[in-house]
Formats: sequence, structure tokens, C-alpha cells
Amino acid sequence: MRWWKMLGLAGIMGVAATGVVIARAERRRRAYTPEEIRTRLRERVHQADGRSS
Repeated sequence: MRWWKMLGLAGIMGVAATGVVIARAERRRRAYTPEEIRTRLRERVHQADGRSS
């Protein structure tokens, strides 16, 4: 039964690590100012228009 405990601990650690990665990405995403977001979106639209032509 010891290997079940190890497997459970590994699963819990995996879930915790995933949560940390998601939290970091969310913090990084929220760090943009509204003007930076608008600028990035306009750049994406401009690139997409260039590809479709």
C-alpha cells in the first residue's frame, strides 16, 4: 500500500504545481495596462490582415 501513498502525494504535488503556473500566468496577464492591451490587440489585427491578403 506504500506505493499508493506515493502516487497520491505525487498527484497532489502535480496539482499544486499546476496551480502555481496558472497563478503566475494570471499575474503576468493582469500586469498589462489597458493601453498596452489595446496596442497588442491592434498589432495582432494588423498581422492577421496582412496574412489574409
